[in-house]
Amino acid sequence: MNTGRKITGGKYHTNKKKRLYERISQERIVLLGETKRKVSRVAGANKKIILLKANTANLLANGKIQKTEIKNVIETPQNRFLARQNILYKGSIIETSKGKARITNRPSQEGMVNAVIIE
Repeated sequence: MNTGRKITGGKYHTNKKKRLYERISQERIVLLGETKRKVSRVAGANKKIILLKANTANLLANGKIQKTEIKNVIETPQNRFLARQNILYKGSIIETSKGKARITNRPSQEGMVNAVIIE
């Protein structure tokens, strides 16, 4: 009897290991605090700036972009408990020095926080 063969004659294939690009990266959470970034190497020898903490946001108000301070996270649509922990996600409502604003980008992917003012 041949080893490594099924009774029908077909081969048993061993499970392969995951390649580096197939592996799941660690979930990145952006907290409210003194700005802290990290540089990560990605595919094609490129670099991605990862945001770990942030206390400023690029705020679009009246057609102009201003850098403002983030005071607090008021509401997060994904999960209400994230707002209590001051975690910044896309769609979160934040309180800034100019008023309430909604985050329009993914801070963990882009290395900065972009927001639009809410009336």
